[in-house]
Amino acid sequence: MFDALSNRLEAAWKKLQGQDKISQSNIQDALREVRRALLEADVNLQVVKDFISEVEVKAQGAEVLAGVRPDQQFIKIVHDELVQVMGTENVPLAEAQEQPTIVLMAGLQGTGKTTATAKLALHLRKLDRSCLLVATDVYRPAAIDQLISLGKQIDVPVFELGSDADPVEIARQGVERGRAEGVNTVIIDTAGRLQIDQDMMAELARIKETVQPHETLLVVDAMTGQEAANLTRTFHEQIGITGAILTKMDGDSRGGAALSVRQISGAPIKFVGVGEKVEALQPFYPDRMASRILGMGDVLTLVEKAQEEFDLADAEKMQEKILSAKFDFTDFLKQLRLLKNMGSLGGIIKMIPGMNKLSDDQLKQGETQLKRCEAMISSMTRQERHDPDLLASSPSRRRRIAAGSGYKESDVSKLVADFQKMRSLMQQMGQGGLPGMPGMFGGGAMGNAFAGGGNRPAPGWRGYTGGAGGAKKKKNKDKKKKGFGNL
Repeated sequence: MFDALSNRLEAAWKKLQGQDKISQSNIQDALREVRRALLEADVNLQVVKDFISEVEVKAQGAEVLAGVRPDQQFIKIVHDELVQVMGTENVPLAEAQEQPTIVLMAGLQGTGKTTATAKLALHLRKLDRSCLLVATDVYRPAAIDQLISLGKQIDVPVFELGSDADPVEIARQGVERGRAEGVNTVIIDTAGRLQIDQDMMAELARIKETVQPHETLLVVDAMTGQEAANLTRTFHEQIGITGAILTKMDGDSRGGAALSVRQISGAPIKFVGVGEKVEALQPFYPDRMASRILGMGDVLTLVEKAQEEFDLADAEKMQEKILSAKFDFTDFLKQLRLLKNMGSLGGIIKMIPGMNKLSDDQLKQGETQLKRCEAMISSMTRQERHDPDLLASSPSRRRRIAAGSGYKESDVSKLVADFQKMRSLMQQMGQGGLPGMPGMFGGGAMGNAFAGGGNRPAPGWRGYTGGAGGAKKKKNKDKKKKGFGNL
């Protein structure tokens, strides 16, 4: 979602390329580009003014270190200021000493509040915190049914008294139920409105006064731009919120909300929704978000996502298979599906430093290539998956697979050839025989799938292709990186 902002900021860095130092004269063009980039991203006007003022002061007072270009120094200053604007550090969800911890969810209608309630419950479950959802939205048709359905999906119980009960009484009894059952966290889903009105605010205030929540989280649609910050401020002034959840961060919003909410409202962003699935909720880290905005990727979040899907024991076994050239189509298919569970290919690729240059068309081509690979492998017999050499020597087998998957025999032949080349290269890398690969998975179908087209890897990818070899050399030094390396 930050593509347009990233491109604009890159134009600002170019204004300083070729300069020997940062000065009052040469920095103005760069600052003008930064200002334009932030305004086009729908960042609040006052935030933009303060941001530019701070960057200008710090840039002019900065000493350019030996070996560091002025444009690189300027990027560092902008990065640090972005982190400062968004809150400097992650603010975790509170956990009360006396259970249960009570979380009150608020927001306008259509922001994804009910879904965000379920996402938060699933996130807490992964942290071994038991949850109870309380349905107090008695106004929106099927709101209670939606929460019950989501609760079943994530295996979290839902407390409700029907659509005729008083929301305040539902909230009170829900908290009592959670306390009686020894639940760690009670999350209360409240009613929303199409716009702020006093009835909604009064009901929220009564619920808050009754249950005394430890957290009051405002769910905000990131696509509302700078209005999201004003909305957060209004709720904060009238109700008193402890944080915000930005939803729809995976959409085509321009990113202004992420840069405005903390500065305008004073409330920290605690989580961001990055997809429609219930798993698509991430803690908000200002430094990681700043890196994404500047096109530097977000390796830490990528590793965390990989850790959720990959088992270290399986990673060890997969590493041994790769090093001994026993990695087969069954293993590849398993890794492919684990990759899909982590999210869209585009979302994953853009977390890798240097990969933000890939166009949407290249990423779509990569998604298509992955689907082609999966379809052809799914048409293979178990024996063929375990022994790819059978396909290399049998045209009849390749024709059968092509017919079953809906592709040409030449496509299957290309897949088999690329796979064998990949196995050979990975084995050599594991033995320290290659400094890098000429193309991800040797180019071709699988190469295009991961590199977004073409037979050369995108800039920045080389450091992440040698996962198996790197894991062998470092052995148990960094298990997180080793688990990701087998991706």
